[in-house]
Amino acid sequence: MGKFKANDLREKSIAQLGQELVEQKKQLLEFRAQQAAKNLRGYKINEYRKNIASILTVISEKNRDEAIKKYQGKKYKPLDLRYKKTRALRRQLSPKQKALKTLRQQKKEIHFGKRIYAIKA
Repeated sequence: MGKFKANDLREKSIAQLGQELVEQKKQLLEFRAQQAAKNLRGYKINEYRKNIASILTVISEKNRDEAIKKYQGKKYKPLDLRYKKTRALRRQLSPKQKALKTLRQQKKEIHFGKRIYAIKA
């Protein structure tokens, strides 16, 4: 068995990936037993370990995508699905909050609009 491509794995369902994972783990176990009996080179084990890692990565990607779809448009999201940004950026005012003005400021802007000057040449 050769290396698995992540793109090929993404086309499969989570159930199929689970079956593939079980098969790969069984193969790895057999190769470990053969290695203990000194009948196997180490590169085969590395190949199967990488295949297992690829399968697990694709499974976690699919689970994350499902969770993102589930919480799309909801008021609250799990912490790991929220935007990370930086602590300071997360605590910043929203654009709507930044644009709010006091009643006094609104009146000043209405009564004393922006002055426009033209320079005579």
